[in-house]
Amino acid sequence: MPLRKLALDELNRLSVDDFKDAEKFPYCLILDDIRSLNNVGSVFRTADAFRAGKLYLGGITGQPPHRDITKTALGATESVSWQHVPDVVTLVKQLQADGWLVAAVEQAEGSTSLADFVPESNKPYAFVLGNEVTGVQDDVIQLADLVLEIPQFGTKHSLNIAVTAGIICWDFLQKM
Repeated sequence: MPLRKLALDELNRLSVDDFKDAEKFPYCLILDDIRSLNNVGSVFRTADAFRAGKLYLGGITGQPPHRDITKTALGATESVSWQHVPDVVTLVKQLQADGWLVAAVEQAEGSTSLADFVPESNKPYAFVLGNEVTGVQDDVIQLADLVLEIPQFGTKHSLNIAVTAGIICWDFLQKM
């Protein structure tokens, strides 16, 4: 028997209201000065797909409502809890004071390969994803509890921020 794609009504997805009421996984994403509004929209979709607790839009990162964010978010701006924060350093300090472990996703000295990352049980995590050109701010890297690096095997120096978000969320949930 040939395989067929499932129809949308066969996917059994949550409604927006049910999503908002559903328990979220113990992590959030922090976007640190993301320039591309399409990337922001894509991370909204990823945060929805992997039921992130919250999405923080830091610094110059664009905010809904905006046509380019809405285009790629496909409605996830309505389901995902989000907040704009002017300063990611201040946010990181506050989250750490509240008991969160902060992981900067960056290529840095002393980084931990994502393959070797073992999340601590019963600890919430905040994953900081940096600017498409300059990466995570140096001040944030210095404050972070750990720096995670996604192994890469090609010629490019980095992954697109939206791809990075998907890898980080999937990996974290698989390891929890």
